[in-house]
Amino acid sequence: MAAFLLSLLIAQAAAAQAAGRASPSPQSPSEILAAAPAAEWVEIAADDLLVMDLAANPGESQRRIVIQLIAEPFARPWVANVRRLAAAHWWDGTSVNRVQDNYVAQWGDATEKKPLPPHLTVAAESDYTTDRAALRPEELTPGPSDVYAPATFFYRGWPVGADGQGGGAAWPVHCYGMVGVGRDVSPNTGTGAELYAVIGHAPRHLDRNIAVVGRVIEGIEHLSSLPRGSLGLGFYERAEQRVPIRQIRLASELPAAERPAFAYLSTRSGSWSRYAAARANRQDSFFIRPAGAADICNLPVPIRRPR
Repeated sequence: MAAFLLSLLIAQAAAAQAAGRASPSPQSPSEILAAAPAAEWVEIAADDLLVMDLAANPGESQRRIVIQLIAEPFARPWVANVRRLAAAHWWDGTSVNRVQDNYVAQWGDATEKKPLPPHLTVAAESDYTTDRAALRPEELTPGPSDVYAPATFFYRGWPVGADGQGGGAAWPVHCYGMVGVGRDVSPNTGTGAELYAVIGHAPRHLDRNIAVVGRVIEGIEHLSSLPRGSLGLGFYERAEQRVPIRQIRLASELPAAERPAFAYLSTRSGSWSRYAAARANRQDSFFIRPAGAADICNLPVPIRRPR
């Protein structure tokens, strides 16, 4: 029965609205989040935050992008590589060199000549998925029905696709803002040195084909607003078009006064259930007909700075 909790909440809210039994003042998703108690918000460790600073434009304030690295057990070998690359300051002086409209913004060494730090792990294609047995059942929250996966869940605040309701594999899904690992053709799986962020419609066809290592939780506008590249796949034609990266650090390496702090809404909380149902059944005065449904990427896990 728990596997159908979210679907039942959505269906019940839609039925109540259709029958005229909805609350005269239904809460909006933002109102639900504002009322969520502090105990339902989970702090993100500084060691799980990747901070990317782009070179500032003249007369512009700092362009900072904060990425949350994906949680265990989905933190496959690529995430360990990302941590090593950040510790080695490898990305300093590289660039955002590809921006493809309605798709991704990608960064790394455009010359492909910069030596990589030692001890990077070569990941296998089997690492794109995780055995469901590695997940703690009590931390799984059912998600909505999906055309790309037999089942969906939220696990420790992350959207996940899976093979049905029982055993099999599970994998993180490509929603807006997700950060993945660029790679060459199979069997190459990428090292983590080339990363991209989704800046368009969720490219779910990439699920299980490319590694997901995190998500942008602040500053996505500094990537999504960049000029689009004119070469194939959105690569910039000229070196001067590339956007310089000043530095990338784990937040734990930054001085304490400069470390960003964030928390996400627990996807096991009561506020999350109400939020998800409200997202699928908007009854704000603007809406004429609530959709009665939401796909997994239209249920973004709320993240905020601690109050």
